[in-house]
Amino acid sequence: MAEFLEKIKWERLLQATEETIYMTSISVIATFILGIILGLLLFLTNKGNLWENKAINFVIATVVNVFRSIPFIILIVLLIPFTRAIMNTMLGPNAALPALIIGAAPFYARMVEIALREIDKGVIEAAQSMGANHFQIIFKVLIPESLPAIISGLTVTAISLVSFTAMAGVIGAGGLGHFAYLEGFQRSNSLITLVATIAILILVFIIQLIGDYFTKKTDKR
Repeated sequence: MAEFLEKIKWERLLQATEETIYMTSISVIATFILGIILGLLLFLTNKGNLWENKAINFVIATVVNVFRSIPFIILIVLLIPFTRAIMNTMLGPNAALPALIIGAAPFYARMVEIALREIDKGVIEAAQSMGANHFQIIFKVLIPESLPAIISGLTVTAISLVSFTAMAGVIGAGGLGHFAYLEGFQRSNSLITLVATIAILILVFIIQLIGDYFTKKTDKR
């Protein structure tokens, strides 16, 4: 049993778990902010909405579609010059953040846009007839009405980010992916790979439970 426990390298596992939680947490916060902004702009500048503007909508939609379509592992490589410029390194949890945020924000923006499209147009028209300005409609109608779907989308995105951190770990970003690859795969220690996988699954289950709780709490139906 002692040899079994020693093979797992608990201190390294704990450090890797903390790194994964750190990368995921920072990325989720940044993705939420950017995703809400981009999602609102996609919705509001679309045809028939408050800030209808074909040119701006086309530009934002194109940027979102391009970055949403690039596989994450390729995106990391493409962003190496940018990451080095702002982080001065390509190693460690902080170096993974630009790719994580840029990879996840466009995906989440589309989910926010879909959530906003589900809102009954009559609710928006009613707010306009009562004299609400655009910002009041955004913050008192659009966001509150779509909040359950926004939270649900954020939950899905957060789970995807956990997977992204595992991929980023393979090229030296740290976290459970790096731990599984370096200590498990490269050293032919399948036990470490299994334990790292279980740790990732536990994180995913916790995120899903938290997301489901807040989705139900904000659902008025």
